[in-house]
Amino acid sequence: MPQAYADRARAARPVAARRKRPSKPARAASGAIPRVRWDRVGRLTMLCVLAALLYLYLSAGLHMYSTWGQSRREKAAVATLEREHASLARQHEALGRQGTIEAEARRLGMKRSNELQYELGGLPAN
Repeated sequence: MPQAYADRARAARPVAARRKRPSKPARAASGAIPRVRWDRVGRLTMLCVLAALLYLYLSAGLHMYSTWGQSRREKAAVATLEREHASLARQHEALGRQGTIEAEARRLGMKRSNELQYELGGLPAN
């Protein structure tokens, strides 16, 4: 029954006295061991993670923006090349026609082998 006696004695003490723990002797300020503040370490770690995520999002956004600009420039170049291709295709078609070939040859002063060529001079300028 000694245990029951100790329980009763503990219960009879005031609440403030039960909660009071013996304090450790205070150390001198110069020899004090710094304690790790885990809440601050956690906050600093979360801040570093947030900064890393922000960097990753910004770099991805900048990459997407530069890719968008490059695609716009390339679309403009493709449109220019398509217009040039259409112009060259029309020119190729025109140069392939018999009438165009004859007209170009006559402009250069050529004639057919069985044809007589006349040169007229003294005509009024139009």
